[in-house]
Amino acid sequence: MKKIAILGASGSIGTQTIDVLGQHRDKFDLVAFSVGFNTEYANKIINEFENVELVCVQNEEDVCKINHHNVVFGEKGLLDVASLKSSDSLVTAVVGFVGLLPTIKAIESGKTICLANKETLVTAGHIIMPLAKEYNVDILPVDSEHSAIFQSLSGQNYNTINKILLTASGGSFRDKTRQELKSVTKEDALNHPNWSMGSKITIDSATMFNKGLEVIEAHYLFDVSYDDIQVLIHPQSIIHSMVEYVDTSVIAQLGTPDMRLPIIYALNYPNRIKTDNFNFIDFLKENRLDFREADFDRFPALELSYTAGRIGNSMPTVLNAANEVAVNLFLEDKISFLDIEKIVEQAMEEHELVANPNLEQILIVDKQVRDEVYRKWCE
Repeated sequence: MKKIAILGASGSIGTQTIDVLGQHRDKFDLVAFSVGFNTEYANKIINEFENVELVCVQNEEDVCKINHHNVVFGEKGLLDVASLKSSDSLVTAVVGFVGLLPTIKAIESGKTICLANKETLVTAGHIIMPLAKEYNVDILPVDSEHSAIFQSLSGQNYNTINKILLTASGGSFRDKTRQELKSVTKEDALNHPNWSMGSKITIDSATMFNKGLEVIEAHYLFDVSYDDIQVLIHPQSIIHSMVEYVDTSVIAQLGTPDMRLPIIYALNYPNRIKTDNFNFIDFLKENRLDFREADFDRFPALELSYTAGRIGNSMPTVLNAANEVAVNLFLEDKISFLDIEKIVEQAMEEHELVANPNLEQILIVDKQVRDEVYRKWCE
């Protein structure tokens, strides 16, 4: 039985991971998890899973609200969950830069990483991937697109990859013009047509920064040049991504848009689990698979992401930090939707590049960018 720890158990990926664990108690045992402020949900998990050893909350004042004898808090608490001796695998389901240090700690502790926190590779892929190799740790993608690529590469020689075809739903505004985007609201942006996700990733999907971050993540996960990663708008979200090979063959992974599928694949890799809780595709009903270009003029966020990835060094950290702050400001109704792109572009233009940054330098750049964006847009 695999012993699982989760960072971000109360978020979208986290709650779906809890659902998967509950359905397959004969295969998985939850031993540790973190939540943010949702103490009620934390106590629900504790009541449901009897072998939980450690719980982490964000604030110290919430420790007393948790019905467990071993409760930690804050950044140190996340590190404790990530490195718990009894766990085999860590699901990194937290959103944003906060996932970086716990992921490093988990790798150094020899844990298999079920990676849903794409920001870890975006900001520090040049550190994370060699570190995982050094500690002989598997990094198994939980993003549906990267799981699809990973599955499409199974048994193949990576040297025969011609191109990765990364599919995108296009988000809430895929059929709107740039002119129409000037008046969209937060409520509009959070209404995703295909997926049920957290607020941050849903906004990122609407801007296409999410897909841009995934391009950078794919570059590091699969060691593929940015020139060989192509984004395609695929409105049905049935093909989750594809790999094109040098002999012109294309291998794709298809499935219903349900994040539990890549979660359970990563948790039980390399084996698949029979389940009665997911829906099979009915190809007689889903009889169209449409694709169109992810146009940089329509989606500037995607171009900014490719640019940051190609520049490399500290620039992806800038892209991520500025975007995280901008999304928060948009969700707080302090900026418009199109201001998100403007903030990220401005931060990238003003950044003095740090070559091959170490972890300390990445942390410094991240803080400087966040502080500067808040100063310019909130003061």
